[in-house]
Amino acid sequence: MQGSVEIPQLEGIAREVRKMIVEMTYEAKSGHPGGSLSATEILTYLYFKEMNIDPARPDWPDRDRFVLSKGHATPVLYSVLALRGFFDKSLLHGFRKINSLLQGHAVNHVPGVDITAGSLGQGLSNAIGLALAARLDGRKYRVFAMIGDGESDEGSIWEAALFAAHQKVSNLIVFLDRNMIQLDGFTEEILSLGDLESKFRAFGWSAITINGHSFQDIERAMEWAKHAEGPKMIVARTVKGKGVKYMENNPEYHGKPPPSEEKLKEAIRDIEGS
Repeated sequence: MQGSVEIPQLEGIAREVRKMIVEMTYEAKSGHPGGSLSATEILTYLYFKEMNIDPARPDWPDRDRFVLSKGHATPVLYSVLALRGFFDKSLLHGFRKINSLLQGHAVNHVPGVDITAGSLGQGLSNAIGLALAARLDGRKYRVFAMIGDGESDEGSIWEAALFAAHQKVSNLIVFLDRNMIQLDGFTEEILSLGDLESKFRAFGWSAITINGHSFQDIERAMEWAKHAEGPKMIVARTVKGKGVKYMENNPEYHGKPPPSEEKLKEAIRDIEGS
């Protein structure tokens, strides 16, 4: 079931998601806040507005699917799933703890998680497989995925891109979180990716570029996707660590939680003031 939540409500949900991200990672003393904060608006829009899902039936065969290829960004995924009602929010306190349901990478025994996240670069192929399965099974569901710009260094991403275009996988919609930072620094210094929209077009995809923090842009992209042909790539320009000033555009916070209680409080003040 698709949501009827409007943009002002989505903005409030996104603020709550951001607070949960920094609180979860601080409590766990580990995790990946930067790339979770950059993806917040996109996942909020998908789960609360766009995707045809039912939290009471996480295995509903006709549901839309979502694949988090940048699988370490579970703080945003778990926060959105909890707020959407897939599981109780109290489980977030167990994030990254031994024997907890919510491990650092997404696994598909968590309600609402469709694909277990493995090594970077694999999720796009998983998403294509799910999309092809819909065709083979005669079902109408769509598959959404999020890949990272850092993992787009992987050859497996581009092999998958060629295959999706060749198979004309039209029920596949992919967001590329273009926050310009990966584990070891800035993407363009490590291995320049250049104009990703043009690259995916050259690989046979329909592609556009949007502001990934604008719900209006995301909404327009969803409308565009209804009419675009073949697999769809939405290059979302985002800011790593968005909403927390000391984390924004700072490679240090790719995989580092707030380092102290005071820094956690500072992060929450930033988020509440945004």
